[in-house]
Amino acid sequence: MRYLIDTNIFVYVAMDRDSLSRDVLAILDEWDTQLYMSVESIRELILLYRNKRLGSKLWKSAEELVRSIEKDYFIKILPLREEHLITYSCLRVNEADGHKDPSDHVIIAHAMTEHLPLISSDRRFEYYRQQGLDLIFNRK
Repeated sequence: MRYLIDTNIFVYVAMDRDSLSRDVLAILDEWDTQLYMSVESIRELILLYRNKRLGSKLWKSAEELVRSIEKDYFIKILPLREEHLITYSCLRVNEADGHKDPSDHVIIAHAMTEHLPLISSDRRFEYYRQQGLDLIFNRK
């Protein structure tokens, strides 16, 4: 099965597997699971690394971090294309919860357009199910 993982899930996979629920670990450990990440998540990871908010013990540089995603973690990076941006432009934002993070919205639109279940620990993503998001929530 194919899944898109949110930025926080990659951080847990790489640095804190104890923060992954049993259900999510079961998905990740399936032999036929193929994981994907949005290029937007990669941008977020680079920013976290540069701002020293991501453990630099695993990677010596932001470039090494990016290269390791596919090489060491076997996660395919998906580029953004026009159809993803069309979905993003039509996405109704959860303003009631103050969910204004454009990176989250791009990742959600990426998952919806690609028809990939999105694995995330972000509680605000639940709102987007009504727009077609297939969400697998990681209960820590």
